[in-house]
Amino acid sequence: MFDIDIVLSKIKHKNKEFAEPAVTTISRKRTPFHVLISCLLSLRTKDQTTRAASERLFAIADNPEDMKKIPLQKLEKLIYPVGFYRRKAVTIQEICETLTKDYEGKVPDEIDELLKLNGVGRKTANLVVSLGYKKPGICVDVHVHRINNRWGYIKTKTPAETECALRKKLPAKYWLCINDLLVTYGQNICVPISPKCSLCPVNSYCKKAGVTRHR
Repeated sequence: MFDIDIVLSKIKHKNKEFAEPAVTTISRKRTPFHVLISCLLSLRTKDQTTRAASERLFAIADNPEDMKKIPLQKLEKLIYPVGFYRRKAVTIQEICETLTKDYEGKVPDEIDELLKLNGVGRKTANLVVSLGYKKPGICVDVHVHRINNRWGYIKTKTPAETECALRKKLPAKYWLCINDLLVTYGQNICVPISPKCSLCPVNSYCKKAGVTRHR
């Protein structure tokens, strides 16, 4: 029997051995704007790189009005070497322009409004709502999608389907923390290829759906 309370409790305990995601660390000290920008930087980028790039950028500008004034080439240098840094620099400037023009410099706290911003998808929108504003939201990235399906807790084909399924099944008390827990776990134990099942404290609960090889 799959008991989500026991499973997430064991994972939370195991995660104490690892560093938390960079965006989570940033959210503890900063505003929804910082969560938004650091999340954009984190896409297809390693955590250490995201953390360093975010700190460099926020040391120069920590609000939309100041950040949109940074020359594009300087902005590129500040966030390098995050993945697709040139494209992200343009996106950041466009978002900052929109925030100052249409939202009085404030990041929206509703998913539908966040999705209107260029380059913001459901993952980023949910992360801003949940980490930035502490409002109910389920951020589903590749780790959350993969691990829940691997467990057999849900059966979905896309992250969007996973979000819908979890909203129906996952107890609300876990909505804000599920991403943090499974991103950390997915980076260190339940990795995409050849997961470290011998080190996993919830191994006996997992159906290992789609797993062909493990350690």
